[in-house]
Amino acid sequence: MPESLAKKVLLIGWDAADWKIINPLIDQGLMPTLDDFVNHGVMGNLATLRPILSPMLWNSIATGKRADKHGIHGFMEPDPQTGGVRPVTSTSRKVKAIWNILTQRGYKTHVLGWFAGHPAEPINGISASDLFPYAVAPLDKEWPLPPGAVHPESLRGTFAALRMHPEEVGEAAILPWIPRAAEIDQEKDKGLRSFAKILSENCSIHNAATWILQHEPWDFMAVYYNGIDHFCHGFMHFHPPRMEGVPEDKFEIYKGVVNGAYRFHDMMLQALLDLAGPDTTVLLVSDHGFHSDHLRPRGIPMEPAGPAVQHRQFGIVCMKGAHIKQDERIYGATLLDVTPTILTLFGLPVGEDMDGRVLVQAFEEPPAIQRIPSWENEAGNCGMHPADLRMDPAAAQAVLQQFVALGYIQPPSEDQAKAVEMAVREQQYNLARVYLDTRRCSEALPIFEELHKKWPDQPRFVQHLAQCYLALRRRAEAKTLLEKLLAFKPPAQAQAAGDGEPATAEQTPAQQDSEALKEEAKPRPWADLLLGIIQFEEGDMESALASLLKAEQSDPHLPDLHLRIGETYLRLRRNEDAGRAFQRALEIDGDSPEAHLGVAVVHLRQRQNEEAAEQALLAVGLQHFLPLGHFHLGVALARLGHRERASLAFETAVGMLPGLVAAHRWLAALYTQPGGDLEKAVRHRSIYLQMRRQRQDQLST
Repeated sequence: MPESLAKKVLLIGWDAADWKIINPLIDQGLMPTLDDFVNHGVMGNLATLRPILSPMLWNSIATGKRADKHGIHGFMEPDPQTGGVRPVTSTSRKVKAIWNILTQRGYKTHVLGWFAGHPAEPINGISASDLFPYAVAPLDKEWPLPPGAVHPESLRGTFAALRMHPEEVGEAAILPWIPRAAEIDQEKDKGLRSFAKILSENCSIHNAATWILQHEPWDFMAVYYNGIDHFCHGFMHFHPPRMEGVPEDKFEIYKGVVNGAYRFHDMMLQALLDLAGPDTTVLLVSDHGFHSDHLRPRGIPMEPAGPAVQHRQFGIVCMKGAHIKQDERIYGATLLDVTPTILTLFGLPVGEDMDGRVLVQAFEEPPAIQRIPSWENEAGNCGMHPADLRMDPAAAQAVLQQFVALGYIQPPSEDQAKAVEMAVREQQYNLARVYLDTRRCSEALPIFEELHKKWPDQPRFVQHLAQCYLALRRRAEAKTLLEKLLAFKPPAQAQAAGDGEPATAEQTPAQQDSEALKEEAKPRPWADLLLGIIQFEEGDMESALASLLKAEQSDPHLPDLHLRIGETYLRLRRNEDAGRAFQRALEIDGDSPEAHLGVAVVHLRQRQNEEAAEQALLAVGLQHFLPLGHFHLGVALARLGHRERASLAFETAVGMLPGLVAAHRWLAALYTQPGGDLEKAVRHRSIYLQMRRQRQDQLST
């Protein structure tokens, strides 16, 4: 077994933390702890998964596996004991988390507040579930811990005393964040109540974490803070610059909350680092980012988990400790890589059934990586509950109320059969999106078809079914779906409903019905986008461009739209127009690898090879698995005379996409040059000629 590279490992989760907010705060000297952290370790983007839903993502972080493997497919699930619905629980997870694996190997392990962590698991250490910090009664009443909130049971009293109640959040805690709090009419504006709830819950988790570090032996601890995510969902629309439609008086009152949340987390980070000690290897991660600029949506879609539209595709990763590089940036990390990296730090093997990889680029020297088929087959007590463990009904209700308050779910129907049907529907929808995200479209298709059959009036099912047909090259079926949707005329009352504020959980049923009508009346720019993609693939570039420009008129911030416009201009040989489209995509999202790649292709066509190489490097740095990025990087480097680097880029491209014919042709040519590898040249030329013949045969049949 490889030698352990870490004495202790501390995993800290900051839900929704985003470099777009962090970097300016660091530059202003307002997050000194994190600034010092990254100066003595590595940092980078952490790519998320789709759908961008926290219960699914945090369990992917903890297992190294996607949701189809770990079994958590959303916020809610059927409750086999009551016949109704319940929040997802620790028993919903079908595979071992990192703390279960470490328990099995005898490590002293603690986990606090993890999403879908109730009931607390009986691991070799302390486990406090995500229900641990919830206050379910006023301060002057008893508010006992829910059953199963803490393991071991002997610490129940100790941990109950560590909690902070929202009513204990007084002026001293509020005024540094909200200096004009006295101006708030708390009968009409519930902002302070929401603020106190979020702050107290995160203080409770932090109290538990610091108590363990001070009083208990440990080898590994994972602690999860939901504060940044919850503060952002509640107050991001007040974050500077002021969004259109936000009242100026409310903006002035709440504009500092989001930055305050980050600064508060920086202070908590300092306490954790001080108590953990210098010998600890620390990983700080977030499951996704949060739109904080011009990409902030003005409204929330009227659909389950609608607030996820505010999430951004990149979270953060920071890591420091023995054997870790210092003051370096790493690229290409995903949240699936966290657990394999922790296993390697402890000298333990990585499961071959894990979807992530070890972040080898973070280490001073490449670590030895051992593998086993699966940790699921390893015998011994791992501290997991039996799948049929009952969840306390009061505890389940507390979680449901939290999800409703955040807008992730509507209040469950009193009709249990209807509530179960809706929970299963959303689970299936999310699972199908996992399949679509991983290009397993044949597995996603029957789910989307069934969803569309049962709920034909749900545009999101139409959208994803059309995407699935398109990915499977069933263009005619996709086109029929989209043309039918685009020809749909909404009811007159929907057209008359006009624009208004987005729907919220507090709206009355009548208001929500009105919002639903307005949703039906809205243009469907994504339908024009998908129709344009179909026309592009059919070779009708002029029609494709017309559809894409129509989508742009409806929603110029639609994801991927400007990429598709740029690709269409490239096919039409309108290189300057293509360049402007890709630059527009970068103005919207500077972290788009596809946009940087598009700019690289434009530079290649204009024979600006140095600029092309720079843009291609940016693209593969943001997303390592980008075969065409490595290919175009290879072309630019070859033209610049960097033969060895070009060969490496082309080899990387064909390693990811073996059918990339042009890359094999380039490799054959490069290896034929003086000093090259003739054996490799012959092999790649043979592959190239074979693929070309196959393509010619396909075209002739």
